[in-house]
Amino acid sequence: MNAEDEKVPDKAEVGGFSELVKNLLKLKDTSELMVDLSYSALLYDSEDIAHEIAYLEDFADALEKEVVLTTLNEVVRSEDAGTGYIMIRLAQAMEMIADAANSMADVVLRDIEKNPVIGLSLRDSRTTITSVVVGPSSPLRNKSLGEVRLASESGMWVIAVRRGKTYIYGPDEDTVIDAGDTLIARGPREGVPVLFRLCGSELKDDDRDED
Repeated sequence: MNAEDEKVPDKAEVGGFSELVKNLLKLKDTSELMVDLSYSALLYDSEDIAHEIAYLEDFADALEKEVVLTTLNEVVRSEDAGTGYIMIRLAQAMEMIADAANSMADVVLRDIEKNPVIGLSLRDSRTTITSVVVGPSSPLRNKSLGEVRLASESGMWVIAVRRGKTYIYGPDEDTVIDAGDTLIARGPREGVPVLFRLCGSELKDDDRDED
């Protein structure tokens, strides 16, 4: 089932279910990010990105379980089975998208030979997605994205930040970067070495430009 088959209920429409909408939106953001990352992992044969997707899959599973259990409890309390059904269907659909993205990335981890079509796409693609950990000596630590102007310095745009077991989706210029954060960024391949240098991390082989 496609997640678009169901409409995410507005808070005003779901009454006591309104708090669940927050977790549903987290699950939607997680599955969308996983799809973006899975294509990048395939195109650039990146094990780092594939491992990030596997981590996200565990996160998505936990979110779906929380949404389902909380919804069932709310159905018992409110006797609103119809809204509960919609919430559970949405959660299941988004988790299925996350599973599919994880399956795509698993091809990289199992070291299956890359399809020639993917190779052609790689040569034609001008952008990549990478992940990098902010080191303790990085000039980015304790500064906001607006202050460091990563997009101007490296051409890389941070699309998510992993901090411990949580994710910050669509970080804005006020998002402060901490040492130990994992930045997930999209941009030109030539910007990757600059990003790694700014983060104080060593560039790995699968993040280097291919000839």
